[in-house]
Amino acid sequence: MISSEEVKNILMQKLQALSVKIQDDGALHIGHQNDDPAYYTVEVESILFKGKSLVQQHQMVYSALREELKEKIHALTIKTKVPA
Repeated sequence: MISSEEVKNILMQKLQALSVKIQDDGALHIGHQNDDPAYYTVEVESILFKGKSLVQQHQMVYSALREELKEKIHALTIKTKVPA
């Protein structure tokens, strides 16, 4: 498992995020078969999203967390935002 703080730090660094909000959704998945999975909803605001489609923005988040998604994160809900 990976902590929400670790996820936040990765997204802040790799996406030059202005804001990252993380919600731990693990309690919604109690009883599932995974031993120690992480279930998160992340909301990321980054200038790097400017001019990108929603799909591209989400792909950037997935790319930033590529290694963590292999074993440490079981489920990820993504919300992205371009600064005003």
